[in-house]
Amino acid sequence: MQKFDTLTGVAAPLNIVNVDTDMIIPKQFLKTIKRTGLGKSLFFEMRYTQEGKELPDFVLNKPAYRKAQILVAGDNFGCGSSREHAPWALLDFGIRCVISTSFADIFYNNCFKNGILPIQVSPEDLKKLMDDAERGANATLSIDLPSQEIRGPDGGCIKFEIDPFRKHCLLNGLDDIGLTMEKKTSIDTFESKTSAARPWL
Repeated sequence: MQKFDTLTGVAAPLNIVNVDTDMIIPKQFLKTIKRTGLGKSLFFEMRYTQEGKELPDFVLNKPAYRKAQILVAGDNFGCGSSREHAPWALLDFGIRCVISTSFADIFYNNCFKNGILPIQVSPEDLKKLMDDAERGANATLSIDLPSQEIRGPDGGCIKFEIDPFRKHCLLNGLDDIGLTMEKKTSIDTFESKTSAARPWL
């Protein structure tokens, strides 16, 4: 998993509440088990017409936000079904950080397992960040995970909280497999002892 330390990038405003996982990546794209290739279908029904043409008014289709790495979203982001394809699609598009006042629990957990930093802020702070994100090409935010700070284009700073274990995993690029491999020496020792004690296994 890609490490997350600091990130400076364009922030796209998605001022919609209750964005569910079916809006993030519709069900027809869930057939794959690959984590790549889903970015083009992110927010499919909001980004494209039924004929597959881009809708120019959707935020990620606007020139200033086509390479956005941060998403500033409304309350209760990632609700709905527990599909891991949702963070896969965000990451494949290039989104490394999502900021909201609240997240659905399963989506929130899945973000950490895929190298995306979900940041929960107060409604007041979200309003400030949404205003920053609406500046188009000047909508640049800096995310500092070690310091747990969001810095705006005008120099303002917002602190955020994060679980220390999840912070450790993101800083070191550790998903569930990576965490297991940190115990490789102990696992190898256990397997060697077990093989010697029970050679018939």
